[in-house]
Amino acid sequence: MDWSRTPLVECFERGEVPRDVRLMAARGGLALRVPEQLAVLMLLVSDPDAAIAARARRTIARLPPASLASFLASPDIPEEVRSFFAAHPQGVADAAADEEPPEADDWEAATGSGEGSSAAADQSVAHVGALHRLSKMNVAGRIKAAIQGTREERSILIRDPNRVVAAAVLSSPKLTEGDAESIARMTNVSDEVLRQIGTNRLWAKSYAVVAALARNAKTPVGVSLALLPRLTERDVRILAADRNVPEAVRLSARKLNVRNTSRRQ
Repeated sequence: MDWSRTPLVECFERGEVPRDVRLMAARGGLALRVPEQLAVLMLLVSDPDAAIAARARRTIARLPPASLASFLASPDIPEEVRSFFAAHPQGVADAAADEEPPEADDWEAATGSGEGSSAAADQSVAHVGALHRLSKMNVAGRIKAAIQGTREERSILIRDPNRVVAAAVLSSPKLTEGDAESIARMTNVSDEVLRQIGTNRLWAKSYAVVAALARNAKTPVGVSLALLPRLTERDVRILAADRNVPEAVRLSARKLNVRNTSRRQ
């Protein structure tokens, strides 16, 4: 599902997401972006837990046909995705007929793409207060806060030892380019988080994000080396002399600096 490839979707694909979170996602309760929510629903209809699979089918059944058709008409949507949703509505609607009424009948609520409620308090709440509040949450609560919560909560949860929680931060619709740059500078996040940022096509368009990753000693070497050619000559020179980055990155920066110098002469 490259059309909606995100860290959180990958966690669902690998079967790393706990049951309570999968059930929440099947209900459309994670407030994901529409492409990501549809990708998750496609995965959950085949969930080994029958209750989760049934709930995902019911959520798909109540997606407004006109809105869904409009979204799927985009040229970026693969044919396999269109075929999946074309094959499901009638059968799913019949299967869901005897179940309780849907919880929502609009596109935003059905897909979880609306703003939704948040466990977060106001952004002005002190860091220690947010940390204390989050420490009392289970994994499902932290994942929901990672997606729907405040910037301060995301800055805490991106360092969560549970990589599904960290992946949820990267999948938050509220995550801005500035947030991605701040995370790219962090040395106390997992290298997987930095790899995900470095391989994200949207964030990789930002020079600030690219430069922050290249300078971060925690960034996986392969990611840093791939980003080197995109740096300005000035930043390459700085990196070539930076003893805090891995030796392989520093040596490659030196070689690139020599080539840059030769071209100017």
